[in-house]
Amino acid sequence: MKLNPLQNDRAAGVLVTLAAGDALGAGYEFGAPLPDGTPVSMKGGGPFGFAPAEWTDDTSMAIALTEAVVDSPSAPGSPAVLTAVVRAWTEWAADAKDVGAQTSSVIAAARRLAAAASRSEADAGDFTAAAAEFHARTGRSAGNGSLMRTAPLALAYLDRSPDELMAQAGVVSALTHTDVDAQEACGLWCIAIRQAVLTGELDVRSGLALLPAERAAVWLERIETAERSRPRDFARNGWVVEAFQGAWSAIHFTSVSTYGPAHVRAALEEAVRGGRDTDTVAAIAGGLLGAAYGYTAVPFEWRQHLHGWPGLRARDLMTLGMELGRGEGRRLDSWPRAATHDYSMWGRTDALVRHPHDDGVWLGGVASVTRVAELRIDAVVSLCRLGIEDVPSVGAAEHASFRVIDSFDPGANADPDFVLREAAAAVERFRSEGKTVLLHCVRAESRTPTVAALYGARVAGVTPLRALEDVQRVLPGAQPNPRFIEFLSKAEASTQRSRLLSAET
Repeated sequence: MKLNPLQNDRAAGVLVTLAAGDALGAGYEFGAPLPDGTPVSMKGGGPFGFAPAEWTDDTSMAIALTEAVVDSPSAPGSPAVLTAVVRAWTEWAADAKDVGAQTSSVIAAARRLAAAASRSEADAGDFTAAAAEFHARTGRSAGNGSLMRTAPLALAYLDRSPDELMAQAGVVSALTHTDVDAQEACGLWCIAIRQAVLTGELDVRSGLALLPAERAAVWLERIETAERSRPRDFARNGWVVEAFQGAWSAIHFTSVSTYGPAHVRAALEEAVRGGRDTDTVAAIAGGLLGAAYGYTAVPFEWRQHLHGWPGLRARDLMTLGMELGRGEGRRLDSWPRAATHDYSMWGRTDALVRHPHDDGVWLGGVASVTRVAELRIDAVVSLCRLGIEDVPSVGAAEHASFRVIDSFDPGANADPDFVLREAAAAVERFRSEGKTVLLHCVRAESRTPTVAALYGARVAGVTPLRALEDVQRVLPGAQPNPRFIEFLSKAEASTQRSRLLSAET
């Protein structure tokens, strides 16, 4: 599907923000609710010993679903795709730190069904039969294990009808979770994610019209209860209904006072402070928040070390989300999966100077990345697209990449002010760790000097516009576009107000 730049950013954000919520909650899983204001971080640990910033089964199962759809020429709901999904789940579960009890039981039962039929591997039919048998035997199969992994399905149906997505969400849920509550929860959440990617709107009611009237009434009451509550009020959030309610209450409660990137942070922290199944509730909320606000809204401090099965990082999740949303498979010869990104048609890109306020920071064009090893640069902050092999001498955690388009159009970027501040903060973060940093865009004319001015203002104690003048003296071609100059002017006014308030107190 052809996506505009903002839709593309939102598709890229779905998996990344899901994983960020998951990793944020991993260290607090099964704990009691936390008091308001308690700091929340990707500290790792928890009952299953996850590393800091490592995602759990929620994201791992979502990745398996994503890759099966991206890599298949068949329709997303075809038996071939569903079989690829369940086989990936089986492979993952063999060595996973944590597999949900119901999912684990279904995987084991499906393997027994395959063995009884003299087949070496279970297929989608075995899983569906095993899940149905589990439900018939126990009388319940409404855990939150299908809702936590469902977000990628919405990306696969951006160019298809919502009723198809609703039906297929039920089918994918029933691979392990047959209960009608689980199937409908997945359908409603997927419809909301699809709408958020396409429009930027957060509306969990958008799929109610696709349910039978009596079921729509049940879910409307559940949604309204969530909106009168907070995540901490849902003590049984291992149940899919309360996981759904906990995730939506986190989003709704924090939407009153925040928007955009601030809403992403506030909502995921609220979900984690709700306690109990923290990683899953935050992962569910993250999938929808990423769909509404995009990859650019995820704080760099969350993206920097984000990782997990099967050896992926934040950039990989961004790439998979974009590919799934576009429905074109893995595009090995184009960004973001290409090994290199060609800027040969952009003229001079070899500018390279030291920052006037900190000689541990280099400012350059994109050609300067080829000199990272030579100059003993430890970290790179990129403000333009790069291929996955363009900076081979710098580790993934030391390469901060930001999506900001150098455009006069105010609608070209979702949150340019936030992204520019985050880029400057990344430079400051790396410098605080004693690293030498390269800050670059394509020609060091607009984005690089803007971020350099923000950083310079912080370290030199001058205003952003004064810092920009200093940057322009060492980078004569530097001239940020009017939109970025306006941002620096607002930052300067904010700094002056803060100084006045400080002086008054």
